Amino acid sequence: MAEIIIGVVERLWRYPVKSTGGERLGAVDVDLRGLAGDRLYAVRDASGRLGSGKNTRRFRRMDGLLRLSARLGHRIDGPELFDPLGRPIDRPTAFLRAYLQRADVELAREDAVSHFDRLPVSLLTTATLDWVREAVPFAVVDERRFRPNIVLRTPPGTPPFVEDTWLGRRTHGEAPDSARLAFVASSERCAMSGAPQPGLPHAPEILNAIVHAHGGRLDALAEVAAPGRLRLGDRLVLD
Repeated sequence: MAEIIIGVVERLWRYPVKSTGGERLGAVDVDLRGLAGDRLYAVRDASGRLGSGKNTRRFRRMDGLLRLSARLGHRIDGPELFDPLGRPIDRPTAFLRAYLQRADVELAREDAVSHFDRLPVSLLTTATLDWVREAVPFAVVDERRFRPNIVLRTPPGTPPFVEDTWLGRRTHGEAPDSARLAFVASSERCAMSGAPQPGLPHAPEILNAIVHAHGGRLDALAEVAAPGRLRLGDRLVLD
C-alpha cells in the first residue's frame, strides 16, 4: 500500500504538569512513554489520586489547575510552575495547597501509576479545529482547550474528524530519525473542553457541539511504535 502524506506538524505541545497549561516546542524527543517530559508531573492528593477536571478512580477534580501553566525546558529536577498571572512559583507544593485550599496535595513525579488518561500522544487536525469554530461561532475556540500534543495542518478540503480514518494505522515523519506513532482510539471529551483558562472564557457549548455531532470524541490517540524525534514542519506519512 502506498504511503500518504496526511499533513504537516504545525505545533507541538508538551504539558509537564497534568491538567495545567503547557509549553510550545520546536522539536521534541519521543520515547515509548510519549513526548519527553509530557505529563511527567501531576498534582497528587494523599490517596494517590491525580488532579484533573473530572472525578474517577484515578483522578480527582481540582478546579483552577487550568489557570496555571508549566514549563520543563531543559530542567531535569522538576518543572517550572506559573501562577494565573504568569509569575513563576518558587515553592510549588506550598502554593498549590494554598491555591487549591487542599492541605493534602503535592507536586509529584510519575511513579507506578501513569499520568495519562489513556494513551500517550494526542493528535488533532486543523480540519477538525476549523469545524469546531464553525459549529460554535460565538465561542472562543483554541487548540489549548483540547490539549493535543500535535496540531497537524491538513490539506484544503480535508473533512473534519478525518482522524477517525487513521485508527489502526501508523504514521511517521519523512526524516530517518522520526518517531513512529500507532493510532489507536479517540479521546472522550469532558467538561475541560469548555473550562476557563487564561484567554479562554467558560464555553460549555463547545462540548455540547462535539457530543451532538460526534459522540463527544475528538482527536486521534496514539501509542509510540518506535522512538525518535518530532519537529515543526515535519510532513507526516500514513503507512
